[in-house]
Amino acid sequence: MTPAAFAKLALAQEGASQGAHGGHPDFRAGGKVFASLGHSGAGSAMVKLTPEQQEMLIAAEPTIFTPASGAWGLRGYTTVRLAVADATTMKSALAMAWKNVTGAPSRRAAKSDGRAAPRSSARGASRA
Repeated sequence: MTPAAFAKLALAQEGASQGAHGGHPDFRAGGKVFASLGHSGAGSAMVKLTPEQQEMLIAAEPTIFTPASGAWGLRGYTTVRLAVADATTMKSALAMAWKNVTGAPSRRAAKSDGRAAPRSSARGASRA
């Protein structure tokens, strides 16, 4: 996976925007970073997972995922080796990271669960 492909997948998350910090591109939802590029070098990315999610992904795909160094890694920040990452795995990891910072399922996830996604605007309210 290329950095551009990772960015495209990150920006496909509902309400995602691109910013930067520490000289590296990052991806945010609701103003909170859920992923970034290049934090461990040009061929790397980071996803903000819970420690349990991190453990699960590292066990499933140890060639793709490793904990970030130090305390960040202990908190769930997870390094991605882009050269060996595939789109399906990254979509899943990015969706988890997005949900971790937003606290809400995406409209797509809500539809696939059979639940209606919440409306963010009163404009869609029915009129009496």
